[in-house]
Amino acid sequence: MSSGVAIADDCKSIFEDIKKNKTYRYCVFYIKEEKSITVETKGDSNSSYDDFLKDLQSGGDGECRYGLYDFEYEHQCQGTAESSKKQKLFLMSWCPDSAKIKKKMLYASSFETLKKSLVGVHKYIQATDASEASASEVEKQLRSTDRV
Repeated sequence: MSSGVAIADDCKSIFEDIKKNKTYRYCVFYIKEEKSITVETKGDSNSSYDDFLKDLQSGGDGECRYGLYDFEYEHQCQGTAESSKKQKLFLMSWCPDSAKIKKKMLYASSFETLKKSLVGVHKYIQATDASEASASEVEKQLRSTDRV
């Protein structure tokens, strides 16, 4: 199901900056006037996950957002002593339970459009509260796709 919401051009260019150039650590998108998905904020390359969550939830309790984050963690392959750093891009749909139904429906139906336009995202995560968006929960989901 498509919502008819378009993707602003700057979304794709920011995505490329995060994915290839590592210019930014994250980006938060929102749906502007129920017509287009637009960039709301960007976090520079040394931003923390807490900065990302703060920006993602800055709209307040009733606001939905999409967040793209370049997540970095330590990974130890089986049979080796040393660990290596891994980076994975994930796209999060943040729709708190307190958001209005109409807004939740719009963000849910537009998520697919955003997914299709951002090719190369490793994992898609849907979060409705702080525990689902926590760094530990996100890392757990990203690690579940690692090879051992």
